[in-house]
Amino acid sequence: MATTTIDTDTELSAVNSILGAIGQAPITTLNTSTGGNSLTSQISENPEIAFIYNLLRDANVDTQSEGWHFNTEKHVAFTPNEDGHILIGNDILSMDLHDNQARRTYNFVRRNGRLYDKQDHTDVFTGAIDLDVVRLYQFEDLPVVFRRYIIYRASRIAATQLVANPQLVRLLGVQEQQARAALQEYECNQGDHSMFGFEDDSAYQTYQPWRNLRR
Repeated sequence: MATTTIDTDTELSAVNSILGAIGQAPITTLNTSTGGNSLTSQISENPEIAFIYNLLRDANVDTQSEGWHFNTEKHVAFTPNEDGHILIGNDILSMDLHDNQARRTYNFVRRNGRLYDKQDHTDVFTGAIDLDVVRLYQFEDLPVVFRRYIIYRASRIAATQLVANPQLVRLLGVQEQQARAALQEYECNQGDHSMFGFEDDSAYQTYQPWRNLRR
């Protein structure tokens, strides 16, 4: 029996979805490397494509910056280098000491690409620091519901700025809202969030009336 192959969203297919949403023809390649055939040359040849690609990237960053179950990690150890500096890469959207709102031992920010403690006014550390971080991932590495939401969000923004059609903007806005609802349902199912604020790797068994009715 033949295997069914389903293509997932890529940056190229996402750009083409946005182009289709505003009534433009698709493109066949999206070369964003730093070589001779780079995005810079595409900007000079077709600034609309570059504009839409930037909308996609901005929507990706803005969405992931909210912090979700898939891109949030707790207790990540960061070790100082030989100079005592803890380097924070551009893939870290936000970070904080775990439970720092209850025990204010540090007040961390990212400064000059390094971890900086505003409380002690230093970026030099003598030991590893455990941080809760929100990471930025490539578009292709996101869960499907996030990719679809980002596409609809970027499409709505593209239609707002490039097409003088309020009806189209409203239609794309409805699609964006529906995708946002699917995204939030996915987040609740995957994150197992609780209003009681339980720690990770812990669980709480709620009262289930059906167990008494089954007796």
